[in-house]
Amino acid sequence: MTDIVDRETRSRMMSGIRSKDTKPEMLVRRALHARGLRYLLHSPNLPGKPDMVFPKYRAVVFVHGCFWHMHDCKYFKLPGSRTGFWQEKLLKNSRRDQTVRDIVQSLGWRVLVIWECATREARLIDSDTLLIDTIVQWITGGAPSAEIGSDGTPHSLISRAESAKDLD
Repeated sequence: MTDIVDRETRSRMMSGIRSKDTKPEMLVRRALHARGLRYLLHSPNLPGKPDMVFPKYRAVVFVHGCFWHMHDCKYFKLPGSRTGFWQEKLLKNSRRDQTVRDIVQSLGWRVLVIWECATREARLIDSDTLLIDTIVQWITGGAPSAEIGSDGTPHSLISRAESAKDLD
């Protein structure tokens, strides 16, 4: 299917899509900073350049957009045009995310993935305080790697290495 806008317009539109300092990321960062937690941003010393690194707690946080990282929630929908292209691109993103999580965990870091839908749902029902409490508890508590989706609760994130051990 041909694009409905010219090449320059599409380029301008795509360049407006940010990978850093997104709305969900900024919401989480501001709230954590207000709670006294200090972190490094987008550390090039770790694979995947996590959105936030908490060296004191040996924890990293990734804030993922539901579309770009193929989250299984109501906010993800595969585009109707060029589905093959999008499916391949988004699957590649998803595989890369898993690889990065595995490597970061193998380096001794705990990983928390906060999905965009968690921040959206929290704002909808005015419970972002509860979401931030949950995140702070995870960071400071030493719980294993987890992800927080639209229900606002942490769910275990198992690395490929851990799941292979369970099969033995």
